[in-house]
Amino acid sequence: MPGKHFRGGVHPREEKKGTSHKPIEEAPLPKQVVIPLLQHIGAPGECLVQKGDSVRTGQPLSKPVKFVSVPVHASITGKVTAVEPRPHPLGASLLSVVIEGDGTEDRIETLKTSDDWQLLSVEEIRDRIRDAGIAGLGGASFPTHVKISPPPEKPIRVLILNGAECEPYLTADHRLMLEKADGILTGLRILMKVLNVRRAVIGIEKNKPDAISLMRSKTEKDRTIGVAPLHVKYPQGGEKQLIKAVTGLTVPSGGLPMDVGCLVQNVGTAFSIYEAVCFRKPLFERIVTVTGPGVVESKNLRVRIGTLFSDLIAFCGGYSDETVKVINGGPMMGIAQHTDGVPVLKGTSGILVLDEKSGRMKPESPCISCARCVDGCPMNLMPNRIAGLVEYGRWKDAVGIGLTDCIECGSCAYICPAKRNLVHYIKLGKALNTESMAADGGKK
Repeated sequence: MPGKHFRGGVHPREEKKGTSHKPIEEAPLPKQVVIPLLQHIGAPGECLVQKGDSVRTGQPLSKPVKFVSVPVHASITGKVTAVEPRPHPLGASLLSVVIEGDGTEDRIETLKTSDDWQLLSVEEIRDRIRDAGIAGLGGASFPTHVKISPPPEKPIRVLILNGAECEPYLTADHRLMLEKADGILTGLRILMKVLNVRRAVIGIEKNKPDAISLMRSKTEKDRTIGVAPLHVKYPQGGEKQLIKAVTGLTVPSGGLPMDVGCLVQNVGTAFSIYEAVCFRKPLFERIVTVTGPGVVESKNLRVRIGTLFSDLIAFCGGYSDETVKVINGGPMMGIAQHTDGVPVLKGTSGILVLDEKSGRMKPESPCISCARCVDGCPMNLMPNRIAGLVEYGRWKDAVGIGLTDCIECGSCAYICPAKRNLVHYIKLGKALNTESMAADGGKK
């Protein structure tokens, strides 16, 4: 297996010991859920319910109106009490369906026994994946049925299953691999059929030897599936970095994995595909790691989509006395929240709660031109130069030197001795560029 490495990257403290050994627990059925209609990249669906409607677990709450879109589903049984904008983990208030549970679990009909997915056509499989509302569970949340529909001129030769989970603190994927390996592998084989590929690789960082050993034992007789132990380095789980490490191929600037014949899917997505295709189960729950020094007890939980962060933190014993920050995701790419009254989304892999010592940001100072951010950038960019141009209003020049190629992994900000908010400037530059393109009719 070539490489297992990529240029750049950093080595933050892993901080996974608090939950890596803890089995997945079932979170209590929430009394209320808040389900945003937009939980994926693309267009939000059209709402199918209104205030006062009764809904059942798994019932569609929206329907897609465009190709790059997926439905969302009720995650509990009860009554719709509001359809209105509510706080969203990405920062804005977005249209959401609020459901008050009635304490029962009346699910829409799903298959009690597994369908033989091998008898289904590729079109039937894609339809089941779309109708189940599956979007990437690794965080990007791109609609899966779209991602597995590459154009004929760009066939996929290598399918990579991402089990790296390189973000510090998070262990949801690790535990899922240990506890649901057979389902993940079935999901992988379903994807191989849809994409007509004969080679698949499961990439797992070496700090998860138990998962590597288990996956190898379950695939040792299958010559079409390999397991690649990866160097422990952040962001090993980034699509382009994973492709480089596993295959030695480089995705071109501005390009997509399909440009080099590769496609990457998260292990959690593969498991949801297994449930959707074999049992027609919609995506209304996922695994979430609730962890950090600011919460009393860290846990891996199976959680209903729409459960509020506050409910999960309470289930984990509540906050410690010195809690200062709640983050949706991990410390490198996660987003700090202004309230814990935001819901779990399809892409929520973790809730990180930091205390006074770990959560306070040091004030930034002027760049000292040490170039550590350049050495650490896994995309071979100059973050200091890009951020500086944006800071002084020259974001168009920043585009010219790679602004839009940044994957916002946070390696540059982590390694910066001046504690420059490099990713913040880059995000601002991207937003300004997007606004400019929209005003220009998308011609730039």
